[in-house]
Amino acid sequence: MDLLHRFEQAFMPNYGLPPIALARGEGSRVWDVDGKEYLDFIGGIATSSLGHAHPALVEAVCKQVATIAHTSNLFMHEPEVLLAERLLALLNAPARVFFANSGTEANEAAYKLALKYGRREGRSYFVAAENGFHGRTIGALSLTGKAAIRDPFGPFPVDVRFVPYGDADALKEAVTGDCIAVFLEPTQGEAGVVPPPDGYFGAAREICDSTGALLVADEIQSAIGRTGHWFAHQADGVTPDILTLAKGLGGGLPIGACVGFGDVGKLFDKGDHGSTFGGNPVACAAALAVLGNVDLGHVRSVSARLRDGLRSIDHPLLKGVRGRGLWLATVLREPRAAAVQRAAAEAGFLVNALQPDAVRLAPPLVVTAGEVDALVAAYPGILTEASK
Repeated sequence: MDLLHRFEQAFMPNYGLPPIALARGEGSRVWDVDGKEYLDFIGGIATSSLGHAHPALVEAVCKQVATIAHTSNLFMHEPEVLLAERLLALLNAPARVFFANSGTEANEAAYKLALKYGRREGRSYFVAAENGFHGRTIGALSLTGKAAIRDPFGPFPVDVRFVPYGDADALKEAVTGDCIAVFLEPTQGEAGVVPPPDGYFGAAREICDSTGALLVADEIQSAIGRTGHWFAHQADGVTPDILTLAKGLGGGLPIGACVGFGDVGKLFDKGDHGSTFGGNPVACAAALAVLGNVDLGHVRSVSARLRDGLRSIDHPLLKGVRGRGLWLATVLREPRAAAVQRAAAEAGFLVNALQPDAVRLAPPLVVTAGEVDALVAAYPGILTEASK
C-alpha cells in the first residue's frame, strides 16, 4: 500500500509499521482505506469513549472550534471551568484541577506536585509498582516499572523503589516516613489489564495515611466509565491525594487532568507549572460531551455480557479472562497474542496484543450487545486460526 510506504518514509521508526490504515468510523465500527469494515474493540486504547463520529461529540467540537479554538493559559474560558466543575462534582470531594494534553503530562504534573510536597516535608523517594506504566516522559518514565522501556533512558532524577503489584505487605515495608508518594494504577493497564487483590487499594490508603506519603491514583485508562464507575477508585471506597486522567476523558481529543485533593490541590504556586494547550476550549468541549453521554448502566450491562460470553468459551488456547468493565484481557496459554490480533483483524475485529499472552479488549463505551455477541461468537474461530 502506497500509504504505508509514505508513512515509513516520513516518520521516526518508534511505532514500527502499523498494519492497518483507517479511513473513517461510525459508532463501534471503522473502515480501512480499502473499504474493509471492522468492529473496533481497541477504542483508540480505551480512549474513544463515545465511539466514532458520535453526534454529540461532533456537535460540541464543531460548535466550539467555530466559536474560539484556543486561548492559551493567559486567559480563561467557560468550557474549562465547566469541565473542572463537572469533574469535581463527579468526584464529590474538595479538590483542584490542572488540565494537560495527555496521560504522561498529567502524571508529570502529579510527579511535580508530589515532589513539591516531598521537598517541603524533607522526604526523599517515591514508591511505584513493578510493571506499572505511567508514561514516557522522563518524570513519568522514572515511575514506570517496565525495565525494557525505562532502563535505556536512565539514570533518573529521583529515587523510585518498585514493589510487586498487589502485595500489600511489600508496599508497607517499602513506604516509610521518608517516602514522598506512592504511584499506583487501580488496575495495571499496559501490564496486561491486571486487577489487584480485593482490598489492595484500601491497604495502600492506610499505609500512606500512617506514614504521611501521598497516594497517587493513575486512572489514565481506568476512569470515565471504563470500569463501570466514573473513577475506578470509587469502587474501592478510596480517595487518593492525587488523581490523573486522560484517554477516555476527551473521547478522542487530546486532554489530560491532574486532580489534587484537599490541601494537595493548593500546593502549586503561580508559575510552578503550565501548559500552552492544556484546557484547550475544543478539548474541554469534547470532554463535556463525553461526560454528558456516558451511560454507566449500559457499560455495566454490556461489559457483563462480554465477560461472561468470553468466559463461556472452551478453547485450548484460552486460559481465562480478567479485568473490569469494558476493559478486559483474554489470557492465553501460549504467547500467541500477536497471532490472535492478526486473526481477529482478518475476521473483522480490532483487538490489541498487549502482552505475548494477553489480548486487550477496550471497545467504545457505546458498544452494543449485538456487537459484543458478534465478537464472542467469532472468538473461538479466531483462537483456532491463531493456534495454527
